Amino acid sequence: MPRKPTDTAAGPAVTALPSDHPAYRHRWWILAVIGVAQLMVVLDATIVNIALPSAQKDLGFSDGDRQWVVTAYALAFGSLLLLGGRIADLFGRKVTFLVGLVGFAGASALGGAASSFEMLIVARAAQGLFGALLAPAALSLLTTTFTDAKERAKAFGVYGAIAGAGGAIGLLLGGVLTEYLDWRWTLYVNLAFAGVAFVGGVLLLQRARRDKSVTIDVPGAVLVSGGLFCLVYGFSNAESHDWDSSATWGFLLAGAALLAAFTWWQTRSAHPLLPLRILLDRNRGASFISVLITGAGMFGVFLFLTYYLQQSLAYTPVKTGLAFLPMVAGLMLASTLASTALIPRFGPKPVVPLGMGMAAAAMVWLTALDLGSGYATDVLPPLVVAGLGLGLVMAPSMSLATAGVGAEDAGVASAAVNTMQQVGGSLGTALLNTLSTSAATDYLADRNPKDPAVIAQASLEAYSTAYWWSAAFFLAGLVVSVLLYRRGAPAVDADAAPVVHM
Repeated sequence: MPRKPTDTAAGPAVTALPSDHPAYRHRWWILAVIGVAQLMVVLDATIVNIALPSAQKDLGFSDGDRQWVVTAYALAFGSLLLLGGRIADLFGRKVTFLVGLVGFAGASALGGAASSFEMLIVARAAQGLFGALLAPAALSLLTTTFTDAKERAKAFGVYGAIAGAGGAIGLLLGGVLTEYLDWRWTLYVNLAFAGVAFVGGVLLLQRARRDKSVTIDVPGAVLVSGGLFCLVYGFSNAESHDWDSSATWGFLLAGAALLAAFTWWQTRSAHPLLPLRILLDRNRGASFISVLITGAGMFGVFLFLTYYLQQSLAYTPVKTGLAFLPMVAGLMLASTLASTALIPRFGPKPVVPLGMGMAAAAMVWLTALDLGSGYATDVLPPLVVAGLGLGLVMAPSMSLATAGVGAEDAGVASAAVNTMQQVGGSLGTALLNTLSTSAATDYLADRNPKDPAVIAQASLEAYSTAYWWSAAFFLAGLVVSVLLYRRGAPAVDADAAPVVHM
């Protein structure tokens, strides 16, 4: 029986490929190509973090500006992800995928060759832009290549494992490249990934007919991208202009107004970038907020703990990458436990708030770190607790954010939850960096700013402030998740379209 056409938000309907079709014969090689591209996009969210102290020393940018190296990528990637999915439908998945790879490689080469802070930021934003083209196209290619239910489940499992492990691989690879080559190689390495994926894509992917019914919501894209940029820029300006400056509150108000206009426009647009019906279910709404808050807290921890380990405890980049692995292991363990045992039995209401509480406790624990702290006794325990807490939040909330959506909304729901994580990371990093830098400035106000001991203590004040605010984020998440999540285990739809989180 032919499948009914659906809304273009999910892309064209998937039909079974004949066994003699080239894409069917080479489907596992296509999975490998897509996996390499996905790994490149995911690890770029963390690989530069370990290199950031070295890059800051080399290019001479300030503590107030350092957050832009993380934020430029996450903000461009997150705010353009929904648009990227539409572009893949309009211009074809293969073309969009290959353009995304070439653009990402070019932006990485520009960043590696950066001679100034501004050049590095432009390159990181360009990486995010092309990543927003690449990631939805890769996901669509995976969906259309694997049409058998069992094979598709296996393919999505591999894809999801790559997405989950990418952050850890980025931390390790970033440490190795920075220590033994140069921080610039954390960007140059993408040329190898992109080159392999591009050659494989040209040889193996088949051009499909464009979906001419797709219409891009340009006003929606402009409003949401502009609104998010104004919020992040406003929070960043607070460090240099103070909170009562028009350069701060003016951008914050403009951002809020643009996002309000975006929400209004989505109710009027014939082809909305983000159909608001996706957000109206209580469990989904709670999950989107949980992902946003967790992104804000988690990105901040990576940034400030990296600086603490390298600058306060004099860790090498490789040792810093290794130091984070127990946190990643705890996150993956708790994610698996939550997905397979806790959520099916108890539902999200007790599990997600527990994770938020554990993450908040870990942040408070980290505030006790000082110049004499040891890894095994002082750093490792709160890191493991944070990883376990984040795992209890991330897996259930990302899964429930897309659970129960109609087939026509599966693609946009998947893009939206990843957007929330990246946007949360952008806003959280900007706000935490501003607050921490202000705390260090206040500490140095009546002390000798040239005394190394005073400077070291000012850095500790900055990190501690960031951890306290991260704890506040997670406590807010605890309250929201307790109030919004429904009681009981969520219903499972065996026929639901698979969705993967990037």
